[in-house]
Amino acid sequence: METANIDFAETLGFRKKMSDIAIVEKIERGLSVATVDRVASLIRPGDATFKFTIIPKATLSRRQTSKKLSIDEGDRVVRLARIMVAAIDTWGDPDNARAFLQRPHAMLDGKTPLDIALHTAAGARLVEDILARLKYGSAA
Repeated sequence: METANIDFAETLGFRKKMSDIAIVEKIERGLSVATVDRVASLIRPGDATFKFTIIPKATLSRRQTSKKLSIDEGDRVVRLARIMVAAIDTWGDPDNARAFLQRPHAMLDGKTPLDIALHTAAGARLVEDILARLKYGSAA
């Protein structure tokens, strides 16, 4: 899903626009632990514990030593950032995007888009599909 109006790389703390392959390479090298805080505060500002939903507290504490996330952890953080950026692009502002992500949705069997996107890449694709349908006017 293209989100041209929002600088996705900036949401991850990168200083310049990056291609998808460059982002993949950064994930493979290990994203900074600070990326978790950045994405968590974008999705749930003021909720200091939400980052532990993304990466468990004990794991995040261990990562403080290396300052790098594992590939799976980095992938999860990027997946959530991408969903948040797509939601902002669809809804027009962060508050409406957050409301959508935290509201149960009928097409997700009453689960929230955030919960679905958090757990699997397949779930994130479902949420991206719903956002695309909403943005481009088909039933969602």
